[in-house]
Amino acid sequence: MNKKGTNKSVRLTAQQTALREKLNQRIEHAATNPIEDLLKSLHASLHGLDEETVSVNRDKYGSNKVTREKQKSLAKRLAEAFINPFTAILFFLAIVSTMTDIVFPIFSMWGSTPDDFNPVTVIVIVVMVLISGTLRFIQESRSGNAAEKLLAMITTTCTVTRDGQERVEIPLDELVVGDIVHLSAGDMIPADVRMMAAKDLFVSQSSLTGESEPIEKTGNVSAQKESVTEYTNIAFMGSNVVSGSATAVVISTGDQTLFGSMASALAGEAVETSFTRGVNAVSWVLIRFMVVMVPLVFFINGFTKNDWLDAFLFGISIAVGLTPEMLPMIVTTCLAKGAVSMSQKQTIVKNLNSIQNFGAIDILCTDKTGTLTQDKVVLEYHLNVNGEEDTRVLRHAYLNSYFQTGYKNLMDLAVIHRTEEEEAQDPKLVDLSENYVKVDEIPFDFARRRLTTVVKNKSGKTQMVTKGAVEEMLSICSFADCDGSVQPLTDALRQRILDTVSNLNDKGFRVLAVAQKSNPSPVGAFGVKDECDMVLIGYLAFLDPPKESTADAISALKKHGVITKILTGDNDKVTRTICKQVGMEVRNMLLGADLDRMSDAELAKAAETTDVFAKLTPDQKSRVVSVLRENGHTVGYMGDGINDAAAMKVADIGISVDTAVDVAKESADIILLEKDLMVLDDGIIEGRKTYANMIKYIKMTASSNFGNMFSVLAASALLPFLPMMSLQLILLNLIYDLSCTAIPWDNVDEEFVSVPRKWDASSVGSFMMWLGPTSSIFDFTTYAFMYFVFCPIFVSHGVLFNDLATYYSGAELDAMQFKYVAMFQAGWFVESMWSQTLVIHMIRTPKLPFIQSHASAPVMFLTLTGIAVLTVIPFTPIGPALGFVALPAIYFAYLIPCILLYMVLATSVKKAYVRHYGELL
Repeated sequence: MNKKGTNKSVRLTAQQTALREKLNQRIEHAATNPIEDLLKSLHASLHGLDEETVSVNRDKYGSNKVTREKQKSLAKRLAEAFINPFTAILFFLAIVSTMTDIVFPIFSMWGSTPDDFNPVTVIVIVVMVLISGTLRFIQESRSGNAAEKLLAMITTTCTVTRDGQERVEIPLDELVVGDIVHLSAGDMIPADVRMMAAKDLFVSQSSLTGESEPIEKTGNVSAQKESVTEYTNIAFMGSNVVSGSATAVVISTGDQTLFGSMASALAGEAVETSFTRGVNAVSWVLIRFMVVMVPLVFFINGFTKNDWLDAFLFGISIAVGLTPEMLPMIVTTCLAKGAVSMSQKQTIVKNLNSIQNFGAIDILCTDKTGTLTQDKVVLEYHLNVNGEEDTRVLRHAYLNSYFQTGYKNLMDLAVIHRTEEEEAQDPKLVDLSENYVKVDEIPFDFARRRLTTVVKNKSGKTQMVTKGAVEEMLSICSFADCDGSVQPLTDALRQRILDTVSNLNDKGFRVLAVAQKSNPSPVGAFGVKDECDMVLIGYLAFLDPPKESTADAISALKKHGVITKILTGDNDKVTRTICKQVGMEVRNMLLGADLDRMSDAELAKAAETTDVFAKLTPDQKSRVVSVLRENGHTVGYMGDGINDAAAMKVADIGISVDTAVDVAKESADIILLEKDLMVLDDGIIEGRKTYANMIKYIKMTASSNFGNMFSVLAASALLPFLPMMSLQLILLNLIYDLSCTAIPWDNVDEEFVSVPRKWDASSVGSFMMWLGPTSSIFDFTTYAFMYFVFCPIFVSHGVLFNDLATYYSGAELDAMQFKYVAMFQAGWFVESMWSQTLVIHMIRTPKLPFIQSHASAPVMFLTLTGIAVLTVIPFTPIGPALGFVALPAIYFAYLIPCILLYMVLATSVKKAYVRHYGELL
């Protein structure tokens, strides 16, 4: 799927141009004026808006909802459901039939008399259009409603100051101009905001400007810039916080934001996926056959029967027979049914068209934490440099984790939880949050891989506490608190520390180092430069045990043709241990440093044989996903962190969970309500079933219609009368299409869902050429049997149709010819329905139908009901109205062997096709 969409040339309306100019003026005013003046102009304050002002500002500036896609009116949705190339043909035929069967007889025009009045054809056509259009409208409405309900389950929030309350979590769409917003790493920028205060804040606004590097934002007043995106004190909706923290005031919301103004200008139809293009391509192939066939049938029948009006009507009927009227509805139903089924398996589909790609995944890239593991990190040990339990290490770790204002990860929460648990046993841990105040901090970022806070106790002592990855911490430490004293960090001591950490890693622990330094630089001068000459005081050993279901899930994915690859920022030893615990073979492992030394060609080759990538940066994760896609794989990426968003965007399918950070959820195509690979496996299988049932109908319809082309051409050229009247052909097509409406609920063979499936339009053409003509053989046999054997025996005492005029004349001749044609048409009508419907069971599986593979109950019921209904029609009062006569019971002595032989031949051709192409569907 094209994640970035397509380039569009958008011509702004006068209203949109005025909005853009107004927006630019508002941003310029906010960026170039002091914050006090801005707050005053927005009727805002540092204490937050009260409820009355919230209501006033929402009415004045609008809500925080962006018009992502123009809502279709009921009239437009109805028109799209009923008007398409297929129903247009039916509408045209209905108009022609209205004229020839109703208008002309009423007014005795063109040789018609009132006795020729017959509205049945028009009624059947109108019913056909109503059924197809109504079903499509209902299914699309249901799928749209289902998608809205599912998306409503995914909540995106932001933190604001409201009515004197320092931090209140509110839904994103409740934000209004003038709100004071608190931002930290991982947050989406909820609206256009002016920074009031920022600490090491870096924002990625590549989605708006294309800048690959994050931009630092500050709260300083800016000089006027040429472009509004150049203001360093303005952050825009749609961008996201990479690192740092900030407080900001909202200056624009919803469609009034820069992002919103772009979105409203581009709002329109969703980008067409490759699968949708494939379905449409098949549809137009059938229509092209129709365009060639209709004139051919028209002229052949016109010249041979000398009745150009009947020839015209029959030609149009053939067009109807070749047209897959139910194709749009079947595809929509399959997608909607798949989305609902996946939601029942804890999987939310944000975009229905992504289902096919979901089933096509053959490589799943996933982060380690929370997917292989339980995502419940526990602080097992807090050790000093000698490897002994030490409360001092825990105390310093708490001061670092508690007072940092950025995104608190699972390890921060584990430190805080462990400290609270041990307060009762150790007085030194009691009321740390009250005995210390935060002075300053350096937030975590993925380059430094550490976090620093500066705190001061009640006696006035100021100290700097840093925790982070061991190697990065050793690079800023000059001393270590070891053996009861602070010692220089010699090479021998450094190796001793690394050995201790390595032993913990081998046991599956994630290890962070803790260091401290007294009296750092004062506020204003404090920064990354102060992270030097620190004293290492100990380690934190975390355990994130593997989930019980992980081993089974990886095995299930492998069984279904999906290779799992781990892309993690964690170190190689912990990752290797976890992989071993879940039974995942580590054939090869590459580290981030290894990737930096590789060209794309070298990485593309190595990625095929590498299952685990460790110590990766976000950019390196994206690079691995990209080279796998370039190798021809369909890649899914599952993640929930800030560092996963970039990889999710470049994957074919981005997969996240409802507990993920905002930017990860926004990047995802699929959202899991349960962070479990087994749930993902269930979703992939459902995606493959959805695709299987869609391709079944497409191939059934294409091959059946292609076969009918040969049959009708032969009948038109050789028979002295039409093999079936237009009304009869339309009715046959209607009942067949109704029999196919249960296909979305059909069973799918286990063998089909065991491997990934990609859309292949070329296979439809080859399938038509192989399976289509098979049915024509038995149509020709039926023609010959009915014309030369059956009708002469039971109608004309052994006389063929062409010779009737030799033996009969006048009314008797007319009655004999009518009965001959009526019986012939009834015979082919019944045989066509049996062969056309039973082929559904032949084509739906490469196995032997009814024996090795059974259709679902709805498919069995509708197909058998369709056969039964059309078989009895000639024997009911409806039969004469449709131009049929009752068939003698002996007819079935021919029909049953004929159909059995057809099934045998179709099975043989099917087996040959599978041997030649390797698969049926």
